[in-house]
Amino acid sequence: MAEPDLADLKRRMNGALEVLRQEFGGLRTGRASTSLLEPVTVDAYGSQMPMNQVGTVSAPEPRMLTVQVWDKSLVGAVEKAIRDSSLGLNPASDGQLVRVPIPELTEERRQEMTKVAGKYAEQTRVAVRNVRRDGMELLKRMEKDHEISEDEHRHWGQEIQKITDELIGKIDDALATKEKEIMQV
Repeated sequence: MAEPDLADLKRRMNGALEVLRQEFGGLRTGRASTSLLEPVTVDAYGSQMPMNQVGTVSAPEPRMLTVQVWDKSLVGAVEKAIRDSSLGLNPASDGQLVRVPIPELTEERRQEMTKVAGKYAEQTRVAVRNVRRDGMELLKRMEKDHEISEDEHRHWGQEIQKITDELIGKIDDALATKEKEIMQV
């Protein structure tokens, strides 16, 4: 008896959830998180480099990030990259250390952030549903090619739906946690 590769579907759905967690990491909550600077690229050595390849990013205080720049000639480029990012941060250098104070979020900005988080979560739900659709189409094809019976199609369809529901639940939980984190004053 042939069976669909549920492990592959699960892996693809979990991949979408992992991307969501990374996107949530980049959303500012008013608390310093090193993942906040992950999407920022620095113009260094003639190309765009991720922040973590030009210096060490750390959060020494709840409302402060620091970037210990390895190459002194890149301090200005690091400052510029952070200032030009859409994060609304104002870095200041102190030798090879760039200090990035994290300002308080206004109520309006917090609500904006929860909307962005909701958009990310919806994109992830769509990605998971697309993987589900691929799995369901595979089942149809397998039944049409007489690799599985109608009953097996129904059984595997329920299994795929169960995996999908479980992942949608995880997405909803991640969103609720992130919204709570953003709205905490």
